[in-house]
Amino acid sequence: MKKKLITLAVSAVLLSACNDDTQTVEVIKEVEKEVIKEVAPTPVTSVKNVILMIGDGMGAQQVGLLEEYARRAPNSTYNTRGNKTALSKLADAGHMGLSLNAPHGANGMLVTDSACSATQLATGLAAGSEMIGLDEQGNIVETILEKAKKAGKATGLVSDTRITHATPAAFAAHQPHRSMEPEIAEQLVNTGMVDVLLSGGARVFIPSDIKTDEADQKVLTDLGMPASVYKKSKRSDDRNIVLEAKEQYGYALAFDKEQLLASDTDKLLGLFANSGMDDGIAYKACQASNSCTQPSLKEMTVKALDILSKDEDGFFLMIEGGQIDWAGHANDAGWMLNELLKFDEAVAAVHDWVKDRNDTLVVVTADHETGSFGFSYSRKNLPEAQTLSGDGMQGADYKPNFNFGALSHLDKLYNQTGTFFDMMNAANADWDFAATTPEDWMNAVNQYSQYKINIDQAAEIGEREVNDYFVADHKYQSADIVPRFADFKEFYVYADEDHAAKVGRALAADQNVVWGTGTHTAAPVPVYAVGPEGVTKQFSTMQHHVEISQKMMTAFGFAE
Repeated sequence: MKKKLITLAVSAVLLSACNDDTQTVEVIKEVEKEVIKEVAPTPVTSVKNVILMIGDGMGAQQVGLLEEYARRAPNSTYNTRGNKTALSKLADAGHMGLSLNAPHGANGMLVTDSACSATQLATGLAAGSEMIGLDEQGNIVETILEKAKKAGKATGLVSDTRITHATPAAFAAHQPHRSMEPEIAEQLVNTGMVDVLLSGGARVFIPSDIKTDEADQKVLTDLGMPASVYKKSKRSDDRNIVLEAKEQYGYALAFDKEQLLASDTDKLLGLFANSGMDDGIAYKACQASNSCTQPSLKEMTVKALDILSKDEDGFFLMIEGGQIDWAGHANDAGWMLNELLKFDEAVAAVHDWVKDRNDTLVVVTADHETGSFGFSYSRKNLPEAQTLSGDGMQGADYKPNFNFGALSHLDKLYNQTGTFFDMMNAANADWDFAATTPEDWMNAVNQYSQYKINIDQAAEIGEREVNDYFVADHKYQSADIVPRFADFKEFYVYADEDHAAKVGRALAADQNVVWGTGTHTAAPVPVYAVGPEGVTKQFSTMQHHVEISQKMMTAFGFAE
């Protein structure tokens, strides 16, 4: 708003031709006038910090489960918080869109895996299935994290799976296949690209003989690593990448919640589990008993923000809620809901950190949807007739033709006390499912679920058949005998692990839940963007993951 003083000069010339006293008189009138002009502020089109949050496997269906629970479960844990998720708060504060996520381009495929999807989010280029940090032709390409580091920014990766798992790996490693986790561990540490690494997955950082070599065990114990974290190795050599991280590359170390919270450093490697970290149901239980030894996804997120925000040049941080995907593969709706709640806690921490800032872009999305999950109406447990008082009923009873699903399902799913893998462990601790009886399955499922199965349903869980898709030396298809599926068996690809999905089938009708696959779907996934309007409005569209990456890089000011 500006003020201008306008002087208006009005001259009047008075002439007299009657005598020699002709005079010219100039009359000056000054008028002060206020002129108000609205000047639009210069839009903010770049940021100092980018935070990317990935709910692995979190399609729109999964978001719907979270939102229904938060808003309408009779005993929702959000009842004291206005029944509003952190994701909803982000939606209110910013922009929402959708993103396609398949391997990109005319030479791509229809469905992605996490490695390809994360690589496309990291590089802004088309990638091939199961590749890490490579373009579709197999070339090493620079990721947004690496660009940020070279620009002088701090960088971090956080996950509740393994730090060498496909999603975090794709931002800071370059390998032909996602299974090369020992090599990924080396790259994460020795390239100097990542300042903060927080997750599970210690098994590929420790010597191959850790089970028997007492000297190696003592080294790790002296570093502060509990035996539960170093219990086994997935390396084929005797390198101790943890020790190298400390002595050669300057990382401080943390191996449990207490060590993480006490850490005061600018460079941190935190490994909190031998493989994946505690699942959402186990986390809920240890919270209730105040006995958690592992940090939560929220606590790792807060620590990463504390460390990275010290850098005056800004930072890039990727945070993954990875076990939403694992629950989807298992067709386990109860576990999945608890993972979504755990992820939303971390989203809340990011929202609190960013809400009063104008220098940070937050993007929350998924790499893909997992399981083709959904609530559905059915012909089982048909509703009883009710008498309603409305004047439009005309004396007729209210009696829908189908069971549309009671809200009480939301509480029952939340109250599940173990994952389907816990049920499998209870049915047979050695996973010798050829020797597992229907009684074993029935007792295991009914121990952990509020939905109960009978002996006939339990027998179906244990049914096995010859593997029609046997492939020698294949990680999953080398099994001669696999769980039997009556339909869509081609989409249950993980051999004995898929007994979990058989549990899902047994419970599905009573849960009003359907599953279409044990793998991923090509469904577009939600995108939430919060930050300066000039940066975030471009996410309110249908896009592809390569475009999300390009938009984040542009916000950082990185040239194409």
